[in-house]
Amino acid sequence: MYALSDIHVDYDENLQWVLQIDDQAYQGDVIIVAGDISDSLELLREVFSSLKSKFREVLFVPGNHELWVHADEVECSLEKLELIDALCNELEVRYSLFEIDELSFVPLLSWYDFSFGEPDRHLRRAWRDFKACSWPEHLPDSQAVTDYFLTRNLPLLGTSNKFVISYSHFLPRIDVMSERIPQDRRRVYPVLGSSSLGDQISKLKPDIHVYGHSHVNQSITLDGIHFVNNAFAYPTEERIARKQLHCIFDLEEASSNAA
Repeated sequence: MYALSDIHVDYDENLQWVLQIDDQAYQGDVIIVAGDISDSLELLREVFSSLKSKFREVLFVPGNHELWVHADEVECSLEKLELIDALCNELEVRYSLFEIDELSFVPLLSWYDFSFGEPDRHLRRAWRDFKACSWPEHLPDSQAVTDYFLTRNLPLLGTSNKFVISYSHFLPRIDVMSERIPQDRRRVYPVLGSSSLGDQISKLKPDIHVYGHSHVNQSITLDGIHFVNNAFAYPTEERIARKQLHCIFDLEEASSNAA
């Protein structure tokens, strides 16, 4: 099975890469897409339809870009989420707990709550989510948004199977980021994820957790859980992204090793 995130098909070269994935090579495979395909519902439909024709199953969890609001669609990011839910249901893109025999896939919603650091004035001005997302009155800040999404995850945290793979868009812990990241690039850390999401993943204890958002590809084992980020990223981000599909799990091989 394969993992991918942050395709950002608003860039035509990224869209063309997705559309040109081989039509036959992955018909027996599952792909996890861990958010940030596009803020456009039209492009989201095009990408889902294309991937559905190429893979056995397409699993998805939305990122921050998907929840950007356009006035001609909806007025609230939660309403946008409902439209995405409906689109996934229509196209049979998996957006809830999904199981294939001895393998369970667990999608975890999340946001950022500044547990990785307090945003400075520059980040508060520059980070587009603060303007492009619109939340209802009962979710007045990022902490409330994070708590709302994490509460929705609670029924999934008791999932048990021979193999469990969870996935989120946002980072569950800041130490998945490389120590080599320059200090001036760490300004965005406050909006990368939530340590409370990490607490949920520690409770779930998956074999693998797939995440996105940072655009920095990673494969690291921490506290017995293998964390993987395979972000396609922006066209200019050649050095930090693989720019290709990445196989994260082979069920037949894992079953043989477990036996």
